[in-house]
Amino acid sequence: MKQFVISLVIISIAHTNVHAQVKLPRLIRDSMVLQRDTKVRIWGWASANEKVNVRFNGRRYSTTTGKDGKWMLWLPPTKAGGPYKMTINNITINNILFGDVWLCSGQSNMVHQMELHSVTYANDIAEANYPQIRHFWIKTMNDMKAPHDDLPDGHWSAANPETVRQFSAVAYFFAKKIYDKYHIPIGLINASVGGTPIEAWTSEEGLKEFPAMQATIQKNKNHVERRPPPPPPPVVKDKGIIGKWYDTSFVPKNWRTIAIPGYWEDQGIKDLNGVVWYRREVDIPAAMAGKAARVFLGRIVDADMLYINGRQIGHTTYMYPQRRYAIPAGILKAGRNIFVVRVTNHYGKGGFVPDKPYCLFAGNDTVDLKGYWQYKVGEVFEPRNRSGNFGINAQNQPTALYNAMIAPLINYTIRGFLWYQGETNTGRPEEYAQLQPAQIKDWRAKWQQGELPFFFVQLPNFMDVNYLPSESQWAVLRESQLKSLRVPNTAMAVAIDLGEWNDIHPDNKKSVGERLALAALNKVYGEKDLEYSGPLFDTAVIEGNTIMISFTHTGSGLISINDEPLSEFAIAGADKKFKWAKARIEGDKVIVWNDEVTEPRYVRYAWADNPDSPNLYNKEGLPASPFRTDQP
Repeated sequence: MKQFVISLVIISIAHTNVHAQVKLPRLIRDSMVLQRDTKVRIWGWASANEKVNVRFNGRRYSTTTGKDGKWMLWLPPTKAGGPYKMTINNITINNILFGDVWLCSGQSNMVHQMELHSVTYANDIAEANYPQIRHFWIKTMNDMKAPHDDLPDGHWSAANPETVRQFSAVAYFFAKKIYDKYHIPIGLINASVGGTPIEAWTSEEGLKEFPAMQATIQKNKNHVERRPPPPPPPVVKDKGIIGKWYDTSFVPKNWRTIAIPGYWEDQGIKDLNGVVWYRREVDIPAAMAGKAARVFLGRIVDADMLYINGRQIGHTTYMYPQRRYAIPAGILKAGRNIFVVRVTNHYGKGGFVPDKPYCLFAGNDTVDLKGYWQYKVGEVFEPRNRSGNFGINAQNQPTALYNAMIAPLINYTIRGFLWYQGETNTGRPEEYAQLQPAQIKDWRAKWQQGELPFFFVQLPNFMDVNYLPSESQWAVLRESQLKSLRVPNTAMAVAIDLGEWNDIHPDNKKSVGERLALAALNKVYGEKDLEYSGPLFDTAVIEGNTIMISFTHTGSGLISINDEPLSEFAIAGADKKFKWAKARIEGDKVIVWNDEVTEPRYVRYAWADNPDSPNLYNKEGLPASPFRTDQP
């Protein structure tokens, strides 16, 4: 009898261990959002030939793993709602919602979290009480060799004033606009990496029509990562670090004057790549003394380190984020305070970007930090050959991000895709006209859910304004994006009015998300009478010395958004020498002319990196997409 009991215990332990081997993909976990109104895959891994039992919503589903230990089964369509509980063998998953799941992807403008725009969207963050809007953030990973079948980590977060700070701002405002109208749970899966090209997000099969990329893929599969020998200890050459120029006891001598904001190359420092120290005595009113505060230092090219009264307050290692640092209580004192900023620049103009906020505030008190500071050069970098071989940037290689960050998701049933990318491809803008349709086709093939909606953002205005008609790689990239609308069930959010000349990460993310949501409302949620796009070029007809332009998506009519004459139209004859044109609205058309161009052939609109004042909109307040009729 004793032996029989021992045998039962052994069997029980063995049974428990087998069930303990069931493994679920990282996406399938507490607080997940599953796609409503359609069959949903549930999958995972276990021992070979193991039985897997799923209990959900009063029903039981079973399957058996194959020899490879993989298993997959389908749940029937479930209406929006929850929360539900699911049990998979001995694993229980809680707080499950059914709603609409959107995969959000691209580069940094899709990455940018609400936290990075916390001043602009302070009220939105404070009011973010949306437990049915949930976000799954995927950390940056890459693999040049083969697709992954799972993610190493990650979790679902519901939107509240604390967690929403880590949500993609574009994705959050997209979800909020839809949720506010329909109160359907929204799941956002965010797989985005700054500074990455579209081909890194596309599979090997999706790039089969691109021979050069196929060759790169095969080469990368054979690439052997050789770890270089450890570098020698760094030699400190910065005189400011050696001399502790940030210390309150330091007495500056022979420092020069420079203005903030501004680049040092524009203020008497010629072609310097290196380290420049900025110093200023800032008078703090007694009302701010001792209080916790915040300091805004705009944007700095490239890296910075801020010291106040000898204490390091914050630092940033690259140029793009706006500098917004918290100052602990007890640092500021009434009267004289020493502010020191160490700025490092490796290439191009260094310093403080104009047209950004530079101030210190605590409570209702604000101190302006713009104006003249003292500066001294701490270190000059040796010139380097930028065309040299700096090795492979793995995350930018074809398929690398698809393999690690997209492939693990393809079993997860979704409602559609949101895509905000293109900046990194502006050096090869014509190619994008083939790459984006290939990516759309590829992702739809991987998910096997038919022609899933694919909504994307056209690049906004950026860089210097050119006041003469000119060529533009950014304009060509926008044109390539526009061509992707030929792919069925796609839509484009025009953003030519939402950029900033000196920031590749413009602050207005809410309008971007809401314009994407307009496309979803029309194409997914059945609001067919809702205009979701700005005017898009349709046809051009030459009539004497004028060209008549017709558009789609004119909505309830064309307008000049600022009540000024239409601007940013250019016209040319057969020589393609473009001149600024006059233009007027006639019904749902625009008539374009220039009295000096008597035999016009071609028209362009907003054809520039950063067009000065494109003002053609529909009455719904959506801007016309840039276009040209002289395509090569």
